[in-house]
Amino acid sequence: MTMKNLLQQFIRDDSGATAIEYGLIAAVLSLAIIGGVGKAADAIQWLFSDNASRLANAFAH
Repeated sequence: MTMKNLLQQFIRDDSGATAIEYGLIAAVLSLAIIGGVGKAADAIQWLFSDNASRLANAFAH
């Protein structure tokens, strides 16, 4: 097998590209989930810490 054939076979091989694409998709999804969890945690903390909140008052009595 010549060097030219090896190079052509390497250029045509795209199995590694699929793995990289899946890795990028997983990374973007995980960042979105982490960001969403942070926002939800802030909202829940505000909901329970607000003195004027009916929910906070319901649990206080």
